[in-house]
Amino acid sequence: MKQLTILTVITLLILTSCEEKKKTQKTTDASKSGPLSVDVKIVSRDTVAESIEVAGNVLPYELTEIRPEISGRVISLNFKEGSTVQKNTLLVKLFDGDLQAQLKKLLVQQQIADKTEERQRELLKINGISQQDYDLSLLQLNNIKADIELIKVNISKTEIKAPYTGRIGLRNISIGAFVTPSNIITSISQVDQKKISFSIPERYSNQVKTGQKIDFGIEGKDQNYTASVLASESVIEAQTRNLKIVATINDSKNELVPGTFAKVSLTLGENTNAVSIPSQCVIPSARSKQVILYKNGEPQFVNVKTGIRGADNVQITEGVLPGDTVIVTGLLFIRKDSKLKLGKIQ
Repeated sequence: MKQLTILTVITLLILTSCEEKKKTQKTTDASKSGPLSVDVKIVSRDTVAESIEVAGNVLPYELTEIRPEISGRVISLNFKEGSTVQKNTLLVKLFDGDLQAQLKKLLVQQQIADKTEERQRELLKINGISQQDYDLSLLQLNNIKADIELIKVNISKTEIKAPYTGRIGLRNISIGAFVTPSNIITSISQVDQKKISFSIPERYSNQVKTGQKIDFGIEGKDQNYTASVLASESVIEAQTRNLKIVATINDSKNELVPGTFAKVSLTLGENTNAVSIPSQCVIPSARSKQVILYKNGEPQFVNVKTGIRGADNVQITEGVLPGDTVIVTGLLFIRKDSKLKLGKIQ
């Protein structure tokens, strides 16, 4: 009796399961046969641009290390650290006593040679001496003049002057120190005008032109600054595959400090007559990219090529034209033989 009851229960369970499978199959078949509702977007012309953000460094327009041209002892320091000096201001004076003595000696020799040359010239006019004797006296005078010019040049090297109007940095020497051309006395920077240096990936190297405007921000400041591209490096760096660019900064208020880290924003590849669609419309595959167009209630799979990608949209350079209707939703459930009906039109 118990065995019969168990057998009856098992039979009922099997019948119930089969009935549920039939209902599920009918529901699935019904869903397959009905049209799938999809949202679409009608493609139109749009403006697309690619923006990148790179790190930059604010620099003085000019920065020069002040070094002596010759070795010598410092006898005078004529600048104050951190001060602004004018062009050709005397900054450092080296000892030149020996050179001044040589100059005085040569000046005396020049006076004698001048008088000798003058007498020889008068004698030559009356044939009192030969032409060769006069030429030797003239040669001696010219040699002394050349030596005087050489001494004056060496004396000028003992006077270290500002190459341009700028701000002096910290000094590295004191009065009485013996310096050589390898010693850095101080530095001078032109800070009334500044520039910014940054690098971009090589793929964008042809999209940055001289005079192009860029925007950048500084850490801790809400204000945005602008700069104009001055020049770019002639070659791409082999290790980083980046192109170095320098731009001049419009800093009329002189707020920026050289050496400050900056975030540079560049808008590249701007196209005001482009075709763009929502990014989710593109179906990637191993060898191509596809989108699905809505054509009279049926899907049409087309291969496309993409361009600039934004936050929500992607540019289509080939495969889709303005006026086409692109399917936005339900992409995973659409097959080539699927029946579609329009839902929301974006």
